[in-house]
Amino acid sequence: MKVFKTILAIAVVGLITAFNLKTDANGYKVGDKIEDFKLKNIDNKTVSLSDYTKAKGFVIIFTCNMCPYSVANEDRIIALQYKYESKGFPVIAINPNDPKASKGDSFADMQVRSKEKRFNFPYLFDEGQKVYPKFGATKTPHVYIVTKNDMKVKYIGAIDNSSRNPNKVTEKYVENALDELLAGKQVSKTETRAIGCSIKIL
Repeated sequence: MKVFKTILAIAVVGLITAFNLKTDANGYKVGDKIEDFKLKNIDNKTVSLSDYTKAKGFVIIFTCNMCPYSVANEDRIIALQYKYESKGFPVIAINPNDPKASKGDSFADMQVRSKEKRFNFPYLFDEGQKVYPKFGATKTPHVYIVTKNDMKVKYIGAIDNSSRNPNKVTEKYVENALDELLAGKQVSKTETRAIGCSIKIL
C-alpha cells in the first residue's frame, strides 16, 4: 500500500511538472514589459507587434475555434476591432491550443472559421505553444491589453462580465480600460477573472 501511495505521489508531481512546462504560472503581470513575438496568420504571413508602427497599443486575445466561450465572444471581438483599431488599439487574436489535443483547432480549421465569421483581425497560430506560456494565459478567451510605447501590460482578464450571453453584459472591462487609456488615464480595473475553456496541451 505504501509503495502504491509513493508511486501515485510521484505520478501526480510528474503531471504537475509537465503542466507547468506549458503554462507559466509566473507569466506576465500588469505592469510587466512583454517580448514581441512573430506568429503565422491565417493568410500564411507572419505577424509581429513591431509591424504595427502607428499603433498605440494592442488588445491581445487568446482564443480558439472550439471553446464555446470563445465562440460566444467572437462577435464581441469583431466589434472591438471595428471600434478600436482606428483609435490605435488593434485586436491580435492568438490560438494557443495544440491541434493534436483539440480537434477543430488546426491551422486549416482556423482559416475556415475566420472566413465563415469574416474575422476583421489577424488570427495567429501559436505553433509549438511558445507564446501563451510567456503571457501566463490559462483560458480561451483570455485578454491582455498592452501599450506600444513601453510594451507594458495594462489589463488582464475577460472581455466583459458575461462570458456566454452578450445580452447580459453590464460591464465592458476591455472597452472601459481602452477608453481610459485613450483619455490619458490609468486603467481603474486592471484585472478580472478570465472565464473560459482551459488551453489544450498534449
